Amino acid sequence: MNLSAVISGFLTTASLIMAIGAQNAFILRQGLQQNFVGLIIIICSLSDILLISSGIAGIGKIVQTCPQLLQFFRYGGALFLAAYGLMAAKRALSTVETLNPTKEKTASRNKIILTCLAFTFLNPHVYLDTMILIGSISTRFAGIGKWFFGMGACMASVTWFTLLGYGAKFLQPFFQNPLTWKLLEGFIALLMFFLSYMLIFHSTN
Repeated sequence: MNLSAVISGFLTTASLIMAIGAQNAFILRQGLQQNFVGLIIIICSLSDILLISSGIAGIGKIVQTCPQLLQFFRYGGALFLAAYGLMAAKRALSTVETLNPTKEKTASRNKIILTCLAFTFLNPHVYLDTMILIGSISTRFAGIGKWFFGMGACMASVTWFTLLGYGAKFLQPFFQNPLTWKLLEGFIALLMFFLSYMLIFHSTN
């Protein structure tokens, strides 16, 4: 095993995935509610494994030659983030008495799956980071070495999503107060609006 390639892939992906973003905010919120956490981790992990593997296989080059595809995800993602931001803002502005963070536990499994997939695949940056950037960096390793690099990259994704999803429960004592939930919802709303703005007014190319 090319250990240096595995470590390089792990550290490269960890530096990209740990940044605060829409997907991470969604996982954190669901983790705090203990709402389909395992399912969400599996979806996010498998999605990253698929995208990273595709990038290493060279499919990222196809994405680069089709800017219209990224534009579709750019505006579709911006619309989705804005809509999710509005829902978070509504929750943040609700009265303390009516705010019920555990209410979404009744959300259907299908709704959770679709929302998770939207956060993953409607974000054009995920293609730039996984299929293009990680795919390009993997070419520094000859032969099978690039797949060991990909192995490390996939390990980083699975590790991060697992820690974020299941680790969120340790923050639950801080969220016993509904006011703390309001602050989190307000932060999520501002983050979604900001990311939506960035997607619309700042090129992802």
